[in-house]
Amino acid sequence: QVRLVESGGGLVQAGGSLRLSCAASGRTFSTWAMGWLRQAPGKERDVVAAISWTGGSTFYADSVKGRFTISRDNVKNTVYLQMNSLEPEDTAIYYCAAYVTTPYYSGSYYSPGDFGAWGPGTQVTVSS
Repeated sequence: QVRLVESGGGLVQAGGSLRLSCAASGRTFSTWAMGWLRQAPGKERDVVAAISWTGGSTFYADSVKGRFTISRDNVKNTVYLQMNSLEPEDTAIYYCAAYVTTPYYSGSYYSPGDFGAWGPGTQVTVSS
């Protein structure tokens, strides 16, 4: 069983930066691809960024390419999302998720429904 806990959300002005962290429990963290998803009010939950189990490949939504960076530390069982040049459109609840349905995944496509474990989420609010 895996437990995920996000931290680092908050209120920031447009153009600012935030770094989200996700601490994971479980001995098999290093075998899972990990992702950050977000959900704004009235919208679906979408994949923002994802990283393969080795950290060797990453995926970014078009809306965040060049601004967000996902990384992981398999010793600390932690995944990060560095968010720069934040825009009001980035306002959402951000969720950390583990791709537990497919261990050792290194594909280029991540479906929100295939992330089998989720954190409670952390609010990110970007003011204009």
